[in-house]
Amino acid sequence: MMWHSCRMTEAVLLVGGQGTRLRPLTINTPKPMLPVAGVPFTVHQIARARDAGVTRIVLGTSYKAEVFREFIEESDLGIEIVIATEPEPLGTGGAIRFAAEHLTSGPEESVLVFNGDVLSGVDLQALLAHHEESKSDVTLYLTPVEDPRAYGLVPTDRQGRVTAFLEKPTTLEGIVTNNINAGCYVFRRKIIDRIPAGRVVSVERETFPELLASGAMVSAVVDGGYWLDLGTPLSFVQGSRDLVLGLAPSPAVAVHGDVLAMDGAVIADSANVHGGSVIGRNATVGEHAVVNGSAIFDNARILASARVTNSIVGEGAVVGEHSHLDGVVVGDGAVIGAGNELQLGVRIWPGAVIGDMAIRFSSDG
Repeated sequence: MMWHSCRMTEAVLLVGGQGTRLRPLTINTPKPMLPVAGVPFTVHQIARARDAGVTRIVLGTSYKAEVFREFIEESDLGIEIVIATEPEPLGTGGAIRFAAEHLTSGPEESVLVFNGDVLSGVDLQALLAHHEESKSDVTLYLTPVEDPRAYGLVPTDRQGRVTAFLEKPTTLEGIVTNNINAGCYVFRRKIIDRIPAGRVVSVERETFPELLASGAMVSAVVDGGYWLDLGTPLSFVQGSRDLVLGLAPSPAVAVHGDVLAMDGAVIADSANVHGGSVIGRNATVGEHAVVNGSAIFDNARILASARVTNSIVGEGAVVGEHSHLDGVVVGDGAVIGAGNELQLGVRIWPGAVIGDMAIRFSSDG
């Protein structure tokens, strides 16, 4: 059979997860639509795919799909975006298969598939080039991590061909590689069509192992550049901070610096805002307040002499005078009264009100 060099003009972006690890932020807003460095996280990923030559993206949605639909209808991101909404969650493989109904690529053409909660600097064009040169059915992006015990391992041979998909190792002897599945793939379209339709399928536990067992060409590119799973509050803050500081790449962040102040944000002259912090649209930071390495969402208010470090303050929330937050998540519309001290791990639900110095939280939340 003749092999034709294929373009990669289509992508599937999986954004259907509920983001339970990021509650209470995801009670009102799906995780990929939360603002990271001032724009929904999905925008960073769409912009990177667009800049790599993708002209059409299928968003695989499930949880709060209407939030994506409203945003896409109002935005011009320079790329065609189609929304595919699963009637019920189908897992990673099932979501890819469901989205495939909206693809226009031919059987041999390449389709980029990526997870909606990973911030990375992988060279997408290099990933495609390897995919084509190796004549792979699927190419995975792998990244090395210091401690791979929390992840599935993906060993490869010298040619970059994947040799196994291993579950999270339970012993040190089980760590045969520190390269993990980094949540981005290039599929040949015909391989996507082989995934069973209409049922829950895990691409990691079912699709990939079955491809290996059938003798399919599954290869990998190891990229040791920037990679971060934004699934937890601390990593979410870190990702936002790294984008503002220029440590993480995104075409959606035009200017880098110590602080990113969005339209209408008001920061008092005596306030100290630094460390890659984002101050959202029409948010305010009062006199002598300190905001360090934090994400302050739209319309939030940080009152005089408050200190907010490594924290997320939700839309319209208020942090009272002289209150101290360190590693805290404040839900939308919550009010923290004056003088409270909230430590690492505390999460305040949307609309909750904590009175002036009425309560102290321990570090275990």
